[in-house]
Order: sequence, then C-alpha cells, then structure tokens
Amino acid sequence: MKALYLAATLALATAGNGIAWAQNAAAATTPAPDASLTVTFEQIEMPEGQILLSLYDNEAAHDAGGKPVRAAIAKVEGKTVSVVFEGLAPGRYAIKAFHDVDGDGKMKTNPFGMPLEPFAFSNNAKPVGGPARWEAASFDVPAGASETRIAIQ
Repeated sequence: MKALYLAATLALATAGNGIAWAQNAAAATTPAPDASLTVTFEQIEMPEGQILLSLYDNEAAHDAGGKPVRAAIAKVEGKTVSVVFEGLAPGRYAIKAFHDVDGDGKMKTNPFGMPLEPFAFSNNAKPVGGPARWEAASFDVPAGASETRIAIQ
C-alpha cells in the first residue's frame, strides 16, 4: 500500500512540475512589450531636402561611429518633420541626425570637417569637439508609445 501511495504521490508531483515547467517556458518565450518612438524635428529653416537620422541603442556604437539599431530618411516639406520607429525594445536610445538640404545623402563639411548642413542630436545635446556624446544625447524609451522633439541646429 505504501508503494502505491508513493507512486501516486510521485505521479502527481511530476505532473505538477510539468505544469510549472510549461508555465515557466511560456513566460520565458513571451516577448517583452514593444515600444514605439515618434521623433519630431523642429525649427527647420529650409523646407526642402531630407532629414537623415540614426537611432542607437548603446554607447559604444553611438560614440564610436558603430552601426545604428535603426535609420530613417524623412522628406522635408515644412518647418517640422516626424518619423515613427515601431517595434523597439524598451530601453535607452540616442539619435544623430542631419538636414540634407541638397538631397545628396551626404553631410556637407568644410575642409576642416565642420558641418555645413544643419544637424541635431537627441535631447538637443550640443556638440563638444565633435558629435554629442551618448551621455548627453541618450534618453529612455519605455514600453508603449513615446515621443521626443529635436531642434535642428
């Protein structure tokens, strides 16, 4: 009788653990909530050309000229332009952008490397001896919809 009771107890425990394992496996495969980010560029002085922007999700890529997590091009037709990034993981991000006034896809610079076309960084961070650093430009993007506004300089 003890053996039968022990076998029944083990069978129930195993079944219970199987349910718990299945629940844990389902929780582990449930994707994190998505975030969307609307980026609005303001104070555009020349309503022509396009805004080229790069979205970075880490300091190393941002500060060392690495690959952005997303990039976009938005046609300029007025004093503001908006771009929406969908399906982002919630986290910390930074943006680099420039207003390609002549539409050639390249940032015009003088012989010393100084920009000749308007540019901008998230948080309206200012360049100091080069592009704004991650520390100044990065911001949090929570789950759900969020927005940031950037003034073209």
